[in-house]
Amino acid sequence: MKKKRRDIEGISLSFLDTICCGFGAIILLLVLIKIGEPLAIEQTRVELDGLIAKLEEELKEIEGETNIVNRDLEARLEQLSEQRVRVARLQGDRSSLRSRFQTSEEESSVADILEERLLSAKQTMTEEMRRLLANYQRPRNDTTVGGIPVDSEYIIFIIDTSGSMYNFSWQLVIQKFQETLNIYPQVKGIQIMNDMGSYMFTQYAGKWIRDTPARRRIMVDTLRNWAPFSNSSPVEGITKAIRTYYRPGQRISLYVFGDEFTGDSIENVLRNVDRINQPDPNGERLVRIHGVGFPIDISRDDRLEYTNVRFATLMRLLCARNGGTFVGLHKP
Repeated sequence: MKKKRRDIEGISLSFLDTICCGFGAIILLLVLIKIGEPLAIEQTRVELDGLIAKLEEELKEIEGETNIVNRDLEARLEQLSEQRVRVARLQGDRSSLRSRFQTSEEESSVADILEERLLSAKQTMTEEMRRLLANYQRPRNDTTVGGIPVDSEYIIFIIDTSGSMYNFSWQLVIQKFQETLNIYPQVKGIQIMNDMGSYMFTQYAGKWIRDTPARRRIMVDTLRNWAPFSNSSPVEGITKAIRTYYRPGQRISLYVFGDEFTGDSIENVLRNVDRINQPDPNGERLVRIHGVGFPIDISRDDRLEYTNVRFATLMRLLCARNGGTFVGLHKP
């Protein structure tokens, strides 16, 4: 009996040893896992920090590239806007050229219509015009070029700068201005003002501009874009020129360029000019008055035809009374 019990106790102790070893192994495994876990976490954190830093660097690079692309886009948009403006300008130039071409093709018919309407207007002139024109006589002078006396030492241009002149006849105005200068190879002084008496060169107000080839070129260049306010009546410019520039012994000619007279009375103008441009004992006026009448684009407004005829009537009478010549132009 004693031998059998000893065998049972030996088996029980071995089983308990095995179980204890198993529990010990598990405990040791848990201890090892707990020791390694912080290392893994730390390693993971380092890797994540590196990844975040790399992503942030890539983000900065992308932002930089985005800024460059945005700047390029803005530059391209500005170029596109400039190109659109240029295209619009070219389209406007093309339209202008087409209009000029069409106008040049229709010049002959326009001239015919203008002549016909002027003839009609002459038939409907006021009694004042008929009465004033009744005594008109063409001046006679041996010292002329193309019928215009050129014996003056000083010349003054009085140019209508109204919209009708500037928009329709300005190139012709520049041409006639140059032609008038050319018939005077050399004068002692030149002056330019508009029909209201405004000076082209204000620094020479009340003075004479010395005549030189260079200054003539400057006058022509300035005239191309010169457009002060105008009331389409040469009266103010004529009276101001005579009162300001006449001096005894100086031979002066006024050249009046215009296309309209919008004043109240032609006779009042003649009377006022007669009062300040009185003849000397020999019957010679203080200054000569010449006139150049430019055509009107009557297709825009039929009323312009009437003021155009009134200007021609006024200048014919003024030139006849003041020793000058009037030239009426039929077309640009």
